[in-house]
Amino acid sequence: MKATNLADGAIAGAVGSTALNVVSYLDMVLRARPASSTPEESAGRVAQVAHVDLGPEDRAANRRSGLGPLLGYGIGVAAGVGYALLARGRRMPLPLAAGVLGGGVMTMSDGSMTLLGVTDPRTWRRSDWLADLVPHLAYGVAAAATWNRLRPPASGRGC
Repeated sequence: MKATNLADGAIAGAVGSTALNVVSYLDMVLRARPASSTPEESAGRVAQVAHVDLGPEDRAANRRSGLGPLLGYGIGVAAGVGYALLARGRRMPLPLAAGVLGGGVMTMSDGSMTLLGVTDPRTWRRSDWLADLVPHLAYGVAAAATWNRLRPPASGRGC
């Protein structure tokens, strides 16, 4: 595996993460809903499991507030790198790549929050699933389009 493929996967993951956040913020604006507390709760649980002291509660709250989104970006970038390993440097059809990337990052984020005890998807309503699915699809489309754009065209196809 070439380092450039891994770097391109990281770039695709970062672009996907940005798209996920933009769609999430648009949802907050359109539905006048508050920001989710799950990123901060996840950061707190990770710190707790890792036995990391985040300091006095006022500072710990601020640290959790910063660490939560960073964990999200970390998952997004890691998913892009994982996809680069899976794709082995090749382009994939956009719908397939978007599904793999979006589904993969949704599984990683929701799975980790479930394992940490932050959420239980079995209790989610249809609107909760949609609010989670749409941003992850945006991640998948943006990351897949970026990955394919960074790949050299296949030789002999006139691309």
